[in-house]
Amino acid sequence: MDEETDNTEDPRREFAEECRSARELHDPAALTQEDLAKLVRTSRSTISRVETCQGSIPPDLPPLLDEVFATDGLFKRLYADLSALDFPAHSRRRIELEPSAIAIAEWSPTVVPGLLQTHGYARSLFREGDRRASEAELTSKVNKRIARQHVLKGSSPPDFSVIICESVIRRKVGDADVMRGQLAALLKHVDRPTTVLQVLPLSAGTHGLMDGPISILTTSDGQTVVYTEGVRSGAIIDEPTEVRNLSRSYDVLTASALSRDASAEMIRKLMEAS
Repeated sequence: MDEETDNTEDPRREFAEECRSARELHDPAALTQEDLAKLVRTSRSTISRVETCQGSIPPDLPPLLDEVFATDGLFKRLYADLSALDFPAHSRRRIELEPSAIAIAEWSPTVVPGLLQTHGYARSLFREGDRRASEAELTSKVNKRIARQHVLKGSSPPDFSVIICESVIRRKVGDADVMRGQLAALLKHVDRPTTVLQVLPLSAGTHGLMDGPISILTTSDGQTVVYTEGVRSGAIIDEPTEVRNLSRSYDVLTASALSRDASAEMIRKLMEAS
């Protein structure tokens, strides 16, 4: 197997080599590891570990490298490929698609979607999901989930639409501080120009997406897929008729949900009362 193919199958090694190559070929002059460390606000030892495939990559580093080297999201994509390997096999395709998505639409009837979760909320969910997990394991899972949220940041985030059931913001996850922090985080997303956040009231009645959560991802090449998820399983749906039907059900759901302002007001009142 040639080296190029080998790199493609090893995202960690490819990230290291791209970082070293970009640094050494930087225009107008090559950068030392210390120079690059200053530009991305980290230590020289961190850059050295990244370039020699030692340890993990700090989640805030890829977008900073893209900014310094003007690499149009290359390092974020490589990091996403690497991160996907840490997720269950059934969710890897969705994780791989997120960084290249120009639009993401989510419906969640049970919990705050991962792209909007706070550290405390995510930790509480992971703790309940595995009571035997060590603190180190919990921290690793939380950091990987939070790292995914970089797709909503940066200079060109996707259009993000999310509908959550009223039960999601009423159900206490963790202690009062955790839940209050999560509700406050949702309100911040309400104010983001690229995000539309709506709450589906319990009074809305039956609808076409009662079976569970879905995510609809559209990539820059025009491909649209739907990801459905269960407790321990998930699937990518790309058959055009099914995608169209599920997308239509999502559109109908947006009409039944509260407006952005009314949704924010409901979240605000629950946060103040908690």
